[in-house]
Formats: sequence, C-alpha cells, structure tokens
Amino acid sequence: MSSAISLRQVVKHYRRGKESVEVLHGLSLEIPAGEFVSLVGPSGSGKTTILNLIGGLDHADSGEVIVGGEHLESLSGGQLTKWRGGHVGFVFQFYNLMPMLSAESNVELPLLLTKLSKDERRRRVAVALEIVGLKDRASHKPGEMSGGQQQRVGIARAIVADPAILLCDEPTGDLDRNSADEILALLQQLNRQQNKTIVMVTHDPKAADHATRQLEMDKGSLIERSPVRA
Repeated sequence: MSSAISLRQVVKHYRRGKESVEVLHGLSLEIPAGEFVSLVGPSGSGKTTILNLIGGLDHADSGEVIVGGEHLESLSGGQLTKWRGGHVGFVFQFYNLMPMLSAESNVELPLLLTKLSKDERRRRVAVALEIVGLKDRASHKPGEMSGGQQQRVGIARAIVADPAILLCDEPTGDLDRNSADEILALLQQLNRQQNKTIVMVTHDPKAADHATRQLEMDKGSLIERSPVRA
C-alpha cells in the first residue's frame, strides 16, 4: 500500500524568547493511504506540530514532508495554499464556523476559492451535508445547532472539496461523551466508506481507540502503541 504521508528525519524548532526549543527530533513517520491514525501524548509533545506540517501550515527546519507524493518543502506559499485546498481537510476543536452564515454557506467557503460553478458548489455542499447527516439543517446558523451538529458542519466543510486526507485536532474536545461518540463514528465512516486517510490528535483515550493505529508522542519522538480494534 502506498504512503499517503511520509515524514523523513523531520526536525522542528520553536523560539521561546531567546531560547530555541527542538520540538521534533529527526522524526520519521509513514502513513499508508486509507489509514486512520490517532496521535496521543502530553501537551507540548509535538502532536499539533505534526498536523501543521502535514497540512502545509508550517514548515520543517530540516527533513522531508511528502504528502500525496508532493514534497511540501519545495512549494511556495501560493502553491501550498492551492495544494492544500484540494488535498487536505481540517477539523478543529472549536469548529471555526462563521456565526452569521448558514450551515450550507459555511460548508461552501472552501469552494469559493475554486473555479467551480455556483450550481456545482451547491451540489457538493448538499452531498457533504447529507454525508454528515445534516441535510435538513442546511439553512440553520451555528447558534441554532448543538455542539455536535456544529462539529458535523465543520466536518462537512472539511470534506466538501473531496480531499484524500483529513487532519483533526481534538475534534471531540469540546463535546459531551454522546456527541463525541457520534463524531468519532462519523470519522470511522469517512475512513471506511470514503477511504479518507485520517490523522487525529486527541487527549481522549476513548477517542484514540476509534483509530486503526495509535501513535504516542513523547518528547518529540513517536512510540507505536499496541494495536487497537479497527
């Protein structure tokens, strides 16, 4: 199976005042296409840094980041933005929805940067909302929906351009257990039925158990955890 994501000997530093702190220490990681990986570990261990590198939101100080066959370090800022729009979807802890827009308008936002016709954008939005089970809430604004429903809108927005990869940063961190379980079941569905490659950062062991592989970050290095149920 081909790798959707390859990190090869990646080093990443951040500055704290005058001090340079190495967050990733020559980290290597291979994620095959169609895998659902959870990243766990303490705050500051480098989990979100990995997501940002895979999504082209940040760059490594050295090493290679290859996503979908593209060497991200070789792309300019404009090229990265264009690449990201078609290849990667992001799901955040706090949804990042526009409160004055309806669900369908929030989902449509990534498509406004494309050359798709209005009719095609509407069709894709309708499909995405149907996949996440919110077809009947298309005209509702975020304030008229529960946290779980808002996160479903966030996921619909992430998949509307049909990216191969979903990057999820604490997607259930702001939800109660029942809503969290529904969102995790939806991510499993996207992984199994739509063949999305998913990388999910989480502090929640129960959330991590929904992945097909668990990796633990410890002081900038990766530890493979024992296999969990698929």
